[in-house]
Amino acid sequence: MNLSGAYTSGTGTIDRPAQRDPQKQDPMNPTFTDTTAPANSGAIESRQNRTLEMQLIPEALARAQMQERLREAESERRAQRLAAARRMQRRAERASLRARRALAMAVMQ
Repeated sequence: MNLSGAYTSGTGTIDRPAQRDPQKQDPMNPTFTDTTAPANSGAIESRQNRTLEMQLIPEALARAQMQERLREAESERRAQRLAAARRMQRRAERASLRARRALAMAVMQ
């Protein structure tokens, strides 16, 4: 901006940002959309990737915790099924012994 108050810079300021509408831009002043990517764009991109990774960390942590809970629940279900199978096996063995005794008693008479 010069002393007369006319806006001449193509880069823009906080008070007067650069125009983004192509019809309102001065064709003699190239804007940031006309220029190529800066030389350090790889650093900017890696920073953005790092930022994205940082934003995804809570999601990954929640997913890992949920998978751990699912594993624990499956392990608990297996343990309950095993305990029930052992109980049923003991009950079947007792019934078998009772039947054998009853048969022996019937044969003895």
